[in-house]
Amino acid sequence: MGSDSNSSSAARKARVDEMRRAERARERRTRMLTVAASVVVVAGLVVGGVVLLRAQSDPDTKNASAKKDPAGDAKNAGTSGDTGHFTTGKDGVRVWSGKLSRTHVPTKVSYPMHPPVGGNHNPVWLDCNGDVYKDAVQDENAVHALEHGAVWVTYTAQAKKADVDALAAKVKQTPYSLMSPYADQDAPLMLSAWGHQVAVKSASDPEVGRFFASYVQGKQTPEPGASCTGGAMK
Repeated sequence: MGSDSNSSSAARKARVDEMRRAERARERRTRMLTVAASVVVVAGLVVGGVVLLRAQSDPDTKNASAKKDPAGDAKNAGTSGDTGHFTTGKDGVRVWSGKLSRTHVPTKVSYPMHPPVGGNHNPVWLDCNGDVYKDAVQDENAVHALEHGAVWVTYTAQAKKADVDALAAKVKQTPYSLMSPYADQDAPLMLSAWGHQVAVKSASDPEVGRFFASYVQGKQTPEPGASCTGGAMK
């Protein structure tokens, strides 16, 4: 019995030792694979970084990127890209019938309507979270605000101060709206949205409320919900 017991114990010990050796071997293989994988990842990051740095410093690569960027497309520079004309509805609202381009351009743009209601525009929008500007603003930034669903109130020197003050108060209470003086327009008081525009007789004109209700973040908005803050402030 003693001999059999000793044999069994020796066999168990041998099996345990063999299992431990196999486990240590597996651990060594796992560590080696982990190290190898880490080396591959690091090498890939280094190579990628070198390629990126070379691409950024290569003038030919920069030029190629500019050609693919619509903002760098020379054919868009200075033009609105708009085609069409206004059609006036029974409510007096003028609707642009045709194409209103939406390319970002870094240059000044010549628009076919004043104030513009769409077209190529600056990559940075004008803040339009109830912002009232005392001085004239850049058309190109304001058009971007219209693309975000804002209503733009504009007025000339012929507008009555009481009307200007009343409209300014309404704008300040209305997110997605802005207001600024605008010398080159056909009427003392005008409201514009993307593709839509109306002249109003006074701040109490019923069309003011209707226009705001219809076009502040209205169906005409190309980019509903886009920000009206964090843009240009002038």
